[in-house]
Formats: sequence, structure tokens, C-alpha cells
Amino acid sequence: MSVMLKRFVCIVAFFLLAAPLDVSAQDYPSRPITVVVPFPAGGPSDVVARIVTEEMGKILGQSMIIENIGGAGGTIGSARVAAANPDGYTLLAGSMGSHVAAPVLTPNVKYDSERDFEPIGFTAHAPAVVVANRDFPAKDLRDFVGYLKKHGESVKQAHGGIGSSSHMACLLFASAAGVRPTLVAYRGTGPALNDLIGGHVDYFCEQAVSVAPQITSGTIKAYGVSSSQRLVALPDVPTAKEAGVDYQMSIWAGIFAPKGTPKPIIDKLAAALDQALDDPGVQSRLTGLGGSLPSKDERAPAKFNEFVKAEIARWSPILKAANTEGK
Repeated sequence: MSVMLKRFVCIVAFFLLAAPLDVSAQDYPSRPITVVVPFPAGGPSDVVARIVTEEMGKILGQSMIIENIGGAGGTIGSARVAAANPDGYTLLAGSMGSHVAAPVLTPNVKYDSERDFEPIGFTAHAPAVVVANRDFPAKDLRDFVGYLKKHGESVKQAHGGIGSSSHMACLLFASAAGVRPTLVAYRGTGPALNDLIGGHVDYFCEQAVSVAPQITSGTIKAYGVSSSQRLVALPDVPTAKEAGVDYQMSIWAGIFAPKGTPKPIIDKLAAALDQALDDPGVQSRLTGLGGSLPSKDERAPAKFNEFVKAEIARWSPILKAANTEGK
């Protein structure tokens, strides 16, 4: 076979192999998209994902179906997406818990947060709120911290599972406040919140988007938020800084695809997410729950990828130290 013929055969083979991928990207999506939330229904990751993907589905012209796969601090659902076919039809509603905390705090994680996913973009930021059952005796956050220091391990602190955002938020709060409560783990924020309302546990720390409705209805008490300013959705709840507790953090959530998902599909999903976040209805629902929207320059996949890597580098040593001290 001549050199020219060999080149011709290679070129034809390349286009034959590439053609199905180009067509699939061009026609995407041609069927419903599954979005795995790696925590039970009712938690902050679930609430934010449902709000955002409902609008994204309208933009893309296909349903985006939420599938809750909880357990092991979000690592079971995340691992499933990491191993999924990278065709754009299985996505992950990931978070600070699944991508930053869980890989540090959960043994034998079956994915690498930095290498096994294609970041699509942010969905929301939200500060944490320190909340307690409505019968908890402390009158404010300063009094609350004093009570925890005095009663120590007799105080039960709930969290939504190792590596969840509530676990991460509570570890940091305990470290900042210098307290050592008894930790009670649940399979997600929803069950933990139910037991808090029922008075079976004393307190926990969770994203504002998950607990704002219960705070405003009076079924639980709020002592402080981890933001630098009071929230529009919770104007009567002071910042932790106001009470002299150095507790500041913002919990983020985003959408990821399995590694190897074609760039045209990632770009199409990112554009739909960007458009969804510009929708006034989506903005109103997220901010009304105490969340904040990512700025325009934060939303591109490349920017989101840089941010996730920076978060992993920033929080990993803090979490390792806090987790060791909390044992």
C-alpha cells in the first residue's frame, strides 16, 4: 500500500470514528437526562438541583430527572456518576460535601474529585446556619457556645453523613467555637432535620437554603449564620462574627459530568445552566431560601474547575485537622 493510500485510509477512518460523536453532540439531548443527587431528597443539594435543573430542562427541551442516591457522605452517588458512560445523560449535582469534604473524611472513596469529572458550572452558594431545636435553652449564639462548653458531650449535634455539607460546617463551627459535642450521623440532611424538629438531637449546622423555611416558621431556632453579613432571607439571624465567633464559610453546589464527556455537550449544558441562573424565577427561589447566585464570570466550566481545585487545596488540611481534633 502506497504512503498516499495509507494516509487516505487513516483520514477516512478518523472521520468515520468521529462522525457519530459529532452527530450525538449536535443532536444532544435526544432523551431525558438523569441528574444524580448524592444525598436523600429534601436536603440542600436536592433543593438547589431541582430548582436549577427544572429550568435547564425547559431550555434544553428535555426532562432532567433527579435521582437521589444517598449514603457515605455523598460518595456512593458521586462514584456512580464517575463510572457512568460519558455521553451527557448522567450528571452529578455535586457540592462542597461530595467534592471537598467526603474524599478527605470518607475511607476508600472510589473516585477522584479532580480527575474523574468534567465541571459544568456553579448552581449556588449558601452560608451555613447554626440551628437548634426550638426548646434549646440558649438565648443567643454567645450563650449557645457557653452552654456547649459547659455541657460538652451531653449535647447531641446532628449531621447529614460523613463528608456532607452539614458535617463539614459543624466540624468547622466546633473548631471555631472550641466545643466538643456528641456527633449523631444521619443519611442526609432531611432525616437530621426531622429529628431536630422532633427534639431527638440538639443542633446542627446546615446551608441556609435547607433550613430557612423551618427557621421562619418557628419549628427550629437559628443562632447565627456563617456569612459576613446578615441574609436577606433571614434578617433577624445575626452573623457568627457579631457574637464573637470566627466562623465564616460559604457552601457551594454545582453540576458535573463524567470525565470524557465531549466538550460540545459540556458547553451546551453550561450554556443552559447559565441561562437558567439568569431566569428571574430561579433567582427569586434561590435567594428567597438564603442562597446567592454565582457571578457571570464564575460560571464558565474552566472557571468552575479552577475554583473546585482551589477549594480542595484550601479545605483539605483544615478538614483533616478538624476531623482529628474531633475524634
